[in-house]
Amino acid sequence: MQIYNSLNRRKEEFTPILPGKIGIYACGVTVYDLCHIGHARSLVVFDVIYRYLKYRGYEVTFVRNFTDIDDKIINRSNERGVNWKALAEQYIDEFYVDMDKLGLLRPSFEPRATDHIAEIIDLVRRLEEKGMAYAVDGDVYYRLQRFKSYGKLSGKNIDDLLSGARVEIDDRKESPLDFALWKKSKAGEPSWESPWGAGRPGWHIECSAMSQKFLGDTFDIHGGGKDLIFPHHENEIAQSEGASGKPLANFWIHNGFVNIDQEKMSKSLGNFLTIRELLEDCHPEVLRFFVVSSHYRSPIDFSAENVAVAAAGLERLYQSLGRLLQTAAGCEASTSSMDDKIESWRQEFIRVMDDDFNSAAACAVLFDVSKEVNRWLDTGTAAAPDMPEAAGRIAQFMREVGATLGLLQEEPQSFLQRGGSDDDELDTAAIEILIGERNAARQERNWAEADRIRDLLDEKGITLKDSADGTQWQRKH
Repeated sequence: MQIYNSLNRRKEEFTPILPGKIGIYACGVTVYDLCHIGHARSLVVFDVIYRYLKYRGYEVTFVRNFTDIDDKIINRSNERGVNWKALAEQYIDEFYVDMDKLGLLRPSFEPRATDHIAEIIDLVRRLEEKGMAYAVDGDVYYRLQRFKSYGKLSGKNIDDLLSGARVEIDDRKESPLDFALWKKSKAGEPSWESPWGAGRPGWHIECSAMSQKFLGDTFDIHGGGKDLIFPHHENEIAQSEGASGKPLANFWIHNGFVNIDQEKMSKSLGNFLTIRELLEDCHPEVLRFFVVSSHYRSPIDFSAENVAVAAAGLERLYQSLGRLLQTAAGCEASTSSMDDKIESWRQEFIRVMDDDFNSAAACAVLFDVSKEVNRWLDTGTAAAPDMPEAAGRIAQFMREVGATLGLLQEEPQSFLQRGGSDDDELDTAAIEILIGERNAARQERNWAEADRIRDLLDEKGITLKDSADGTQWQRKH
């Protein structure tokens, strides 16, 4: 397995620290507002990585945190006149609403900063004892220039940062580059007792403390969005390695940015899109497919046109899956004449995903399967003795690959009825799938299900006519 390591700026062979086991820490969200499309990309990317490593047989410990105390949370709670903790809880609940719709697996651990104040204080004390931190009037700062390898992740140089630093308002700091590990709380702000007085943790220190607690001083993979490389991840390295003297993570993974109609997403530009808003008009799997159909390191451009392309592509995959399930109806088989072909597809899927989690190429494998399946069913090649068995086995494989990407998890008729796009009109493939299911229900004398499908088609403007030659259909308009 080859993974692009942001630390060394190249692909490297991945070998876990402990054979068969992998520890991953991905930086989570600050819970003061609804999640946006940028969050969705990072969260889906690491969900796919988590799923794929499990698929490959690893025992994965996946940690993703919540920042539930921060200046943004305090400011938003003051704006609304609500308790800061209640605000954080509200947006953690909202986070789960959105992520459950997107089909994210729950991580192994989801620690919150406020539940780990003791670990944060202990880490700050260790840094202070080592001379890597200093206290000033209840605040504690990191002595950045004591960490000689600062900038190794971002490529930034300390001298360049110093020359470009603005005049600091706080002249208590030894250097304008020193950053806060512990902040003295102002009147009315949430606080915890510490050796330096009542205060609260800085942003960067919480991830260092929580990753070390759940994964140890050195673990396999750390990551998040590209925007976190500097200063957040750079500061994490300085804190963690300054305290332990060991590498924080062997591999660093960062996903690319999201643009909106070829412009950087920004509230000031008025193109800031929340996941909640997007899902009003976009099926959750379409949004997910839009993300995974590009390589995670590439920038992606969110636009109506690009989402429509994603919707059409996912519909094609569901149509092929529906045809396979219809052909395989009632058949359960452990082997088929297509098993060698299926295994070649599987090995190609593993090959591309082993190459830096190339989900775009993995989607291409699914489209190859779809194309071959349609040709197989259309040309009569499927009229083999084990046609139902083979169709069932291919459908199982499509579900298997889909599961590692978080796709193809619905029943085809359900997805196609709702439509991956905004168009409420069923296409021909979806209609044929539903008619096939209705015919199967009639053969089983399941009249209630057959009537349900007829009624559903009628609602969609499709009229059915049964005869000795089969079922014919036409659109009412």
